[in-house]
Amino acid sequence: MINNERERFVAAQRNGDGDLLKFQTSSGRVLDYQQALQEVQAGSIAGVNVFKGKDGEMYIRGDADGDPTNNLDQLPQF
Repeated sequence: MINNERERFVAAQRNGDGDLLKFQTSSGRVLDYQQALQEVQAGSIAGVNVFKGKDGEMYIRGDADGDPTNNLDQLPQF
């Protein structure tokens, strides 16, 4: 299945306000937010999608699967 071949986010770095700054992928790569956004838009990262916020900016969020344990806010720090 192609879904198993795509990377996932396994950890994140946040700023003091809790905003996501960087992501670590299942292969160990570290992506800043813009790099991660581009990879999610390209379909390279599983379990997440991109949406346009009220401010017109694009943001990454976890897929709505009803499981709160895999939300991006639940990712461990690295």
